[in-house]
Amino acid sequence: MTTVITGASGHVGANLVRALIARGQPIRCLMHRSHRALDGLDAEVVRGDILDTDSLVDAFRGAATIYHLAARISLDAAEEPEVMRINVEGTRNVIAACRRAGVKRLVHFSSIHALDQEPFATPVDESRPRVTSHRCPPYDRSKAAAEELVRRAIADGLDAVIINPTAVLGPYDYQPSYIGEAILNMAQRRLPALVTGGFDWVDVRDVVAGAMVAAEKAPPGAAYLLSGHWVSMCDIAAMVAGLTGAAPPKFVCPLWLARASAPLIQGLSRLSHRRPLYTSVSLRALRSNRNISHARAARDLDYRPRPFKETLADTLDWFRANGNLPAVAGAVSGGRA
Repeated sequence: MTTVITGASGHVGANLVRALIARGQPIRCLMHRSHRALDGLDAEVVRGDILDTDSLVDAFRGAATIYHLAARISLDAAEEPEVMRINVEGTRNVIAACRRAGVKRLVHFSSIHALDQEPFATPVDESRPRVTSHRCPPYDRSKAAAEELVRRAIADGLDAVIINPTAVLGPYDYQPSYIGEAILNMAQRRLPALVTGGFDWVDVRDVVAGAMVAAEKAPPGAAYLLSGHWVSMCDIAAMVAGLTGAAPPKFVCPLWLARASAPLIQGLSRLSHRRPLYTSVSLRALRSNRNISHARAARDLDYRPRPFKETLADTLDWFRANGNLPAVAGAVSGGRA
């Protein structure tokens, strides 16, 4: 039977579509705007909108599994209304459409950001409470609220599983993503400064593999954290330098100073019509919990995230192949993208 993917043209979606096609599964991709990531693939593409339940029902008919990836990712607190509308109301509509279309299983992509990071001294696992405080960024609260809708639907009989990946990195990053853009800026010597702090980064291909196993084998109501490796921004810049020959920025800004400067940076970015990488939201993330456990996924899904440097090398290779990044003298190829 057909598998349907919302958000198929996004970073995770582009990798998931390719992995499912490689298995020979019939795929239907729900497309709202851009289809560049899907061009040339052996997949059915239909137009739809997660804010339009009727369009979802049409797209979901005859499907055994729905992967719900569509979401608004934002580092700007001012975008809260749009983030909530797409991430929360969109998920509500997906649940309703699954029921109306008779879908057998929903795989809902949530996020590490839906989980409370504190206390930092204790590893984060699936038992962590979901964020509720308005001190948390809108994106975090939206993913927590959407996840709660799915949990309520599960309690009411919907067959669904929940995936909580950490920060995703890897090939087929067409937009590119925020971290993809940061890596491109590092490789092209366009990042003026680094900040202290880091995050747990996971290969998009490992997330996709884990989600596919969960779709097939996980019991209804199961939730899985799919994490990778905590790496600092400074260490990432050093690795990019080793792989491309691009010297890392010399100035490293402490997080407290970066946070104080964030409103000015955001304002200047708006004036120049550029997407800011360092915002109060992204800087908050860079001081989050360093220990994200994927023990449950390792046990149930045989989940084993690959080394971070392999992911970074493959990402740079893909950016070169896609024309985002020219070949650089002295570059070291990863060769696996």
